[in-house]
Amino acid sequence: MNIPELIHKAIAAREFAYAPYSNFCVGAALLTKSGKIYTGCNVENAGYSATNCAERTAFFKAVSEGEREFAAIAIVGGPRGPLTEYCSPCGVCRQALFEFGGPELNVIMAKTPEDFIERSMDELLPFGFGPSNVAGNAAVEK
Repeated sequence: MNIPELIHKAIAAREFAYAPYSNFCVGAALLTKSGKIYTGCNVENAGYSATNCAERTAFFKAVSEGEREFAAIAIVGGPRGPLTEYCSPCGVCRQALFEFGGPELNVIMAKTPEDFIERSMDELLPFGFGPSNVAGNAAVEK
């Protein structure tokens, strides 16, 4: 899977976003190390705290199906209509991405399949707190 194809899948996932309150639609496409792709969109809720972001939707789908090793995630987002800005993961998503993808996870933020930037999770969340920071981490299974 190449980066433009992964971005296309994120753009397609964005079409399913449920964002009646913010009108900010996000799509994500998560690539596992085995080559499978899991997509997600944001799902808002009037109670806001019950809202789930596209990145976490994709990760939770993958983890719930037994996936534990990830290579990259493509993220697109913005107000309905053409994408004009890069969309970076929020703080909660950065923590979730670090948990499941580790510091080497490739994060692709795109406007189009040809216009994107890449960063590692280590760059997006320096000094990230993850499984290795938890006492008794030998018991943590990935």
